[in-house]
Amino acid sequence: MSQLNEAAIRDVVTEVLSQLRASGVVGSPAIVSSTGRHGVFADAASAAKAARSGFEQLSKKGWAGRAKVVEIVKTMCAANAERWGKIEFEETKIGRLDHKIAKLHGIKNVLGTEYLTPYGMSGDAGITMDDSAPWGVVGSITPVTHSIPTISGNIVNMVAAGNAVVFNPHPGGAACAATAIHEFNEAIKAELGITNLICTVEKPSIESFNELCASDDVNLLCITGGPAVVDAAMKTGKRALCAGPGNPPVVVDDCHALDFDKVARDIIFGGGFDNNLLCIGEKQVFAVGDAYQKTVDAFKRQGAVLLNRQQTEAIKKEVFDIKDGGGGCSHAVLNRKYVGADAAVLAKIAGLNIDPKVEMLITEVDADDLFVIEEQMMPLMPIVRAGSFKDAVHLAKESEHNYKHSAMVHTMNVSNMTMMAQAMDTTIFVKNGPCTAGLGMGGEGYISFSIATTTGEGITTPRTFTRFRRCTLVDQLNLF
Repeated sequence: MSQLNEAAIRDVVTEVLSQLRASGVVGSPAIVSSTGRHGVFADAASAAKAARSGFEQLSKKGWAGRAKVVEIVKTMCAANAERWGKIEFEETKIGRLDHKIAKLHGIKNVLGTEYLTPYGMSGDAGITMDDSAPWGVVGSITPVTHSIPTISGNIVNMVAAGNAVVFNPHPGGAACAATAIHEFNEAIKAELGITNLICTVEKPSIESFNELCASDDVNLLCITGGPAVVDAAMKTGKRALCAGPGNPPVVVDDCHALDFDKVARDIIFGGGFDNNLLCIGEKQVFAVGDAYQKTVDAFKRQGAVLLNRQQTEAIKKEVFDIKDGGGGCSHAVLNRKYVGADAAVLAKIAGLNIDPKVEMLITEVDADDLFVIEEQMMPLMPIVRAGSFKDAVHLAKESEHNYKHSAMVHTMNVSNMTMMAQAMDTTIFVKNGPCTAGLGMGGEGYISFSIATTTGEGITTPRTFTRFRRCTLVDQLNLF
């Protein structure tokens, strides 16, 4: 027998590898990041291309693969809550460490594959099934307020739906996001052999955002950001799920059956959670008639510190900058230095030294005060007196600016609940509880850190990130 030459051997090996790839036994070479961290890329184009490869790998793993990734992410969030919470807090320097840790523990309540249930119809003409298909690669823009919790919740929803995801996080939280994404990818690769299922841009910018939006590898956008970012995303030609601004009001009814101490505790918990960084958090209170003084007194009993007018004005002057909008129109811009600052930090501006454990400052103001009409994102709660419940709802609606984001009410009057719910028409409406109850924390339901108010999808679920698909079989399987 003659010996095989080198060329013949090479041809045989090439043919065998080709057959193995065709059968799915051997995949294409993995895309390797120049950053040295799994899923973390220097530019958006490379990140999107890598995520496309991750999507193709996930597609071969089926339903069980999706469920396994969801399990990995939820388990890792719980196991690393303290470490990741500290990393995020040290980088962003906003909010409260204990609440950042709590948010990561809350990822276990994000909906996964269990939410994707098909709907079947059977009749004389056969059987039809309506199902949900993945988009492919989701491009996600995430905020600095909840860096790791938002990406984690997004991953659970998006991967459960069968997608890969590429992130362009807020620059202020990019490093902690990259840390979590790298570790997620390592665990997913070890368990399932999938690389780059979750990708991110190492140093995100407006340029990387534009590049991501323009990428042919990105099929769907999920945006949490300012009006300019939302507007840009909606002009890309891609479907975009967009979270808009919010300024959630809470109305306290003049109702003798109310426990005003509970009302105060609920508002302090919701409005003070992570120093009021939650987009659903109570931002201003409208109290009806005699409920006004009862609410103020209850706040003080529950540990809130009441500011006088001079102290309020001193803080206002520091935390708001008045910018000339042109044409004689000026508007207030929040000083980012004080976003998510502790109550004690704000109090010091007014010359007050208060206990660092104080969770909330309160102040009595008029309905047109800056703290009412602007989303302040800090633990300072303005309280406005209203003459009637109808007046309170009117003022609440004006302060919310028709964003249709979130609103709360405390009342035992069902008719008043109904009136406000219909008038506000918000995505989230909570009765007799803190705002967090609207996300299953202190109430029934599930949690998500993406709430698409502008485009109407609301609190995101795995179904949010799917395409509708119908499969019909004619004159078969109609078993009756």
